[in-house]
Amino acid sequence: MKIVYFGTPEIASSQLEAIIAAGYEVAAVVTVPDKPAGRGKKIQSSHVKETALKYNLPVMQPVSLKSPEFIKELSSYNADLFVVVAFRMLPEVVWSMPPKGTFNLHASLLPQYRGAAPINHAIINGETETGLTTFLLDKEIDTGEIIIQEKVTIEENETAGTLHDKLMLLGNKVVVETIKIIEEGRVQSQSQEMIIERDNLQLKPAPKIFKEDCKIDWTKDAKSVYDFIRGLSPYPAAHTQFVSDEGEILDLKIYEVAIEKNNNTEELYKVITDGKSYLKVVLKDYNILINIIQQAGKKAMQIADFLRGARLNGNWKIN
Repeated sequence: MKIVYFGTPEIASSQLEAIIAAGYEVAAVVTVPDKPAGRGKKIQSSHVKETALKYNLPVMQPVSLKSPEFIKELSSYNADLFVVVAFRMLPEVVWSMPPKGTFNLHASLLPQYRGAAPINHAIINGETETGLTTFLLDKEIDTGEIIIQEKVTIEENETAGTLHDKLMLLGNKVVVETIKIIEEGRVQSQSQEMIIERDNLQLKPAPKIFKEDCKIDWTKDAKSVYDFIRGLSPYPAAHTQFVSDEGEILDLKIYEVAIEKNNNTEELYKVITDGKSYLKVVLKDYNILINIIQQAGKKAMQIADFLRGARLNGNWKIN
C-alpha cells in the first residue's frame, strides 16, 4: 500500500518515522515551503521535510494546494492512502484522491476540541483527560468519521509541552494501527454528529491562539490562572506586566507557577517578594507563586536567578 504523508512540525515527523519503521511505503511527503526564521532570517525547512530527506523521500512544498501543477504531481504517485498530521486543511480535490481515503491525526478526543490548539485549550480548561483521534477527512475541519481514539490522563501539573510529548509518542502507535486497519479493510468508523447527539455534548472549541490571547487575567480564581499558565507553557507562553509605584513596567512571560493559601491580609494583585527566593502575586484566597519567569529580551530562568538581577525595589502590582 502506497502512502503520501502530509505534515509540518516535530510531532508530525515522529509519526512519519513510525510509518517508515513499520515497513509501509511512503511514496512522497507534502509539507510547507521553506521560510526564513530566527533573528538571522535563515531559510529553514520543516521537521517533516528534514525527516523525509533523511530517508530520500520525494518532497512537495506547494504554495497552493489547489494548483494544477501540484495536483498533477500528487496524482502521479498513485497512492492508496493519504495520512495527515498537523497540516493545513486540504481541499476536496486532494483528500478525495486516494482510493482508500485520507485520514488525519488530531490531538483531542473528537468531537471535543476541534481546531488548531487542542492541547493548549484542554489544559487551560482544566480537563483531566484528553487523547488522540484518527478520522476520515471531509469538507469541514475536524468533523469526519472517527476511526480510532486513545485516551490520556492530564496530570495535575501537566503543561502543554509535557502533554505534547506524551501524545507524540502515543501518536506513533495510533497512526500505524489506523493504517493497518484501513489496509485490512476493518474500518468501522463512527459519526461525530451521532456521538454529539447520543451524549448530548456541549462542544468546546480549540481555536488558534494568538499573542493577545495569552495575557493573564489575574481577576480569575487561582486555579484558572494556574491552568492558563501551564496550558500555554512553554509555547506560546502566558504573559503579564508588573508595574512599580514609580511607573516602571516589566514585561514578563511566566512558564511555571504554584498555588499557595494566603491569609487575606495583603492588597489584591500586589507582587510580594523577599528579593531572593520567592515572588508571589496576591489573589483573593490564594497566592500564585511564580517559579519560572522570563523578562523581555532575556532568557527564561528560575525565580531565584531572576530576582538576583531584577532588584524589585519598592511596591509592585499587576497591570
